[in-house]
Amino acid sequence: MKRSLKGDGHPDLPDSFPSGGGRIPKAQGPTADRVVSGGGYGSRMAARTKTTKDRPSYRCTECGWQTAKWLGRCSECQAWGTVEEYGAPAVRTTAPGRVTTSAVPIGQVDGRTATARSTGVPELDRVLGGGLVPGAVVLVAGEPGVGKSTLLLDVAAKSASEEHRTLYVTGEESASQVRLRADRIKAIDDHLYLAAETDLATILGHLDAVKPSLLILDSVQTVASPEIDGAPGGMAQVREVAGALIRASKERGMSTLLVGHVTKDGAIAGPRLLEHLVDVVLSFEGDRHARLRLVRGVKNRYGTTDEVGCFELHDEGITGLADPSGLFLTRRAEPVPGTCLTVTLEGRRPLVAEVQALTVDSQIPSPGAPPRVWRPPASR
Repeated sequence: MKRSLKGDGHPDLPDSFPSGGGRIPKAQGPTADRVVSGGGYGSRMAARTKTTKDRPSYRCTECGWQTAKWLGRCSECQAWGTVEEYGAPAVRTTAPGRVTTSAVPIGQVDGRTATARSTGVPELDRVLGGGLVPGAVVLVAGEPGVGKSTLLLDVAAKSASEEHRTLYVTGEESASQVRLRADRIKAIDDHLYLAAETDLATILGHLDAVKPSLLILDSVQTVASPEIDGAPGGMAQVREVAGALIRASKERGMSTLLVGHVTKDGAIAGPRLLEHLVDVVLSFEGDRHARLRLVRGVKNRYGTTDEVGCFELHDEGITGLADPSGLFLTRRAEPVPGTCLTVTLEGRRPLVAEVQALTVDSQIPSPGAPPRVWRPPASR
């Protein structure tokens, strides 16, 4: 068989050779022997590059911290077992948009629109720093049964007026159940509107219809958006609901009170991002079997966090205590052995309390260690 050789010493290549789904014409010139089929090594490298690009990432369900590998403990919030796989984030870029409101010197900004308005409950105003600021979002967290819904329903009725409507949205109870509690604590007002909803879009529609100055949502963990995957109370749902209500509050100048759940450790349930988004975080504390309730400020952008509000929870509702010392003192006509009065500080607030010690007569001498006498070592 005769073979014709080119100048480079290789045999002639065929006019075409198969590759992928068709035939590629033969390359001409001295580089003809270097042609590589497109369905071989190049396609494998492309697949390998795509797999590396789409490698999943991990995110903490509590604070949103992201990492490239799985960890048992979040390095940001130190929570255990909260890092989960969620997929590679999409890379997005935002182009500059049209400016709707021009930036002005801070001295020309009108600060009168941010004047705090009283809630009608002096003890709550003390903790908030004077009242509710228009556009502020307040998160009230506490254990179940401590009295959060009772306090906020009382605030909703006392702050409602003809100029300032109040919208109370409940996601945990029906409207008739809230009405029964309102009758019991005498929280009925013609300018207080009530709705039982768990859909975010419907709640935003109520805002357009009522146009309230104060919105109370009980609770944020029960509301969900149909556009976001996940059950109500999940990290994605809580972030979307809180973000939408915060935007609505800022745009309308509407104050918002959100009720939040707490975990068995006493921390606020849901992502830690929720505490960063809101303006004020209040902790509602108290023993379920006692009458005293305390409201503490954990975060406050409009005031101090050293104030404490004292309340008494009873059958007729909840009442603020300007002087709660009566709950810590026992009224007696004569002094009793083993009792002592002292003054303690709860934040900036002094409280008078009674300390009691059990004393009984005994014939046994008081125990004590024998005295020790130090003697210098003998000199040699």
